[in-house]
Amino acid sequence: MKEGDFVTPRGLFKIKFLLYRKDRIKKLNTSLKKLAITKDMAWCDDPSSNKYNKLTTKSINFSYEKLFKKENTYDLILVLDFNMNPIIKNKGSAIFIHVAKKNYKSTEGCIAIKKIHLLKILNSIKKKTKIKIF
Repeated sequence: MKEGDFVTPRGLFKIKFLLYRKDRIKKLNTSLKKLAITKDMAWCDDPSSNKYNKLTTKSINFSYEKLFKKENTYDLILVLDFNMNPIIKNKGSAIFIHVAKKNYKSTEGCIAIKKIHLLKILNSIKKKTKIKIF
C-alpha cells in the first residue's frame, strides 16, 4: 500500500456512541448514548499523542480530525470501537459510520451511507448491536 491508501478494517465492532449535529438533526430515535457535536470537538489521529484515537478538542497540539464541519458528512457519526481496547499506536483511528458525500467519494477507512438511510437504521440499532465489516 502506498501513502494515502486507506483500508476499512474488517471485523465485528461495537458502537461506542453517536455523535450528531444538534443544529441539523432535530429528532433522533435511538437508544444509543449520544453526544452533540460542538465547534471545538475533534478526534485525535496523531499516534504520538496520549489522546490518539479519542474524542478531544481542537486545542490539542497534535493532528486531529475536525468534527464540526461545513459539509454534512459528520452530521451523524457512529463511533466504532476499532483500536480502542487497548489503543495501539499507528493501528488506525477515527473509524466511523457517517454520512456519505453526494458522489459517494471514498473515505479514509470509514463507512459512509446516505443521511436518510443512516437516520432510518438508527431506529433499529440497540446498545448491544454489533457491526460486521467484511
